[in-house]
Amino acid sequence: MDRNEEIYRVTLWGGAVNVLLLVFKFVAGIMGHSAAMVADAVHSLSDFVTDIVVLVFVRISGKPEDKSHDYGHGKYETLATTFIALVLLLVAVGIVYEGTLKTLSWARGERLEAPGLLALMAALLSIAMKEGVFRYTIAEARKLGSQALEANAWHHRSDALSSIGTAIGIGGAIFLGDRWTVLDPLASIVVGIFITKVSLDLLQGGIGDLMEHSLPDEVEQEILRLAGSVPGVENPHDLRTRRIGSHYAIEMHILMDGNIPLKVAHDRASEVEERLRRQYGEETHVVVHVEPLPKEKVKN
Repeated sequence: MDRNEEIYRVTLWGGAVNVLLLVFKFVAGIMGHSAAMVADAVHSLSDFVTDIVVLVFVRISGKPEDKSHDYGHGKYETLATTFIALVLLLVAVGIVYEGTLKTLSWARGERLEAPGLLALMAALLSIAMKEGVFRYTIAEARKLGSQALEANAWHHRSDALSSIGTAIGIGGAIFLGDRWTVLDPLASIVVGIFITKVSLDLLQGGIGDLMEHSLPDEVEQEILRLAGSVPGVENPHDLRTRRIGSHYAIEMHILMDGNIPLKVAHDRASEVEERLRRQYGEETHVVVHVEPLPKEKVKN
């Protein structure tokens, strides 16, 4: 099974769980009179939408290079990550807004209906199922090196953690009496704030890759070390790096003795490329420019 098929399989499993949960949560939230559970259901709905986005964009990103995409279609996966983050952010804003309105209504003396046990059961079920899906998805995402799948995994985790807040709010509203029914909308606000943090982190990473941010310093130092470890290669410099979807793009200059045969210089440059691809994957885009050593540095 190739990489894209693995991503589809993992995403479809998560999507099936999301469909079951969003239906149950909406029913439980409406019948159980719980604003926090309805907010949680909306979160699960956004999970399902992002599952579809991952399936569509990863299929596109897996296409090979063509006339109009010399570097392949990997950026579509980054675009999917950014879209997921934007959906999460919009969901979070809506949840905080609705929870704030209900809390202000309670502060003005309006009575909030206590949620039912069905809503609490839905929250507890969601915690167990979504945490399980998160652990499965994040493990597969890291094994496959998929940005979009990892973003979707954190979407699952945010749903699990939001359900914890939901369960606390609903449980408090049920068992502590009418004076504490405000815990339900307060829980939805906490959920919204948490989702906002997750979405902003994902958005920062996605936009950074779309704007061609360099790879982390520790990765660039490792690249220079690997290039310099090839015998006859000196002073790797002018390093430029970026991500193309789940793969790296690396360009650099290296120095060699200008008196050696062209074939020897070519073979050494090829060895630099091979070592980098062994380290970062066969799809890594590597360009190595060879320059002659200054005469005073050539060893006789």
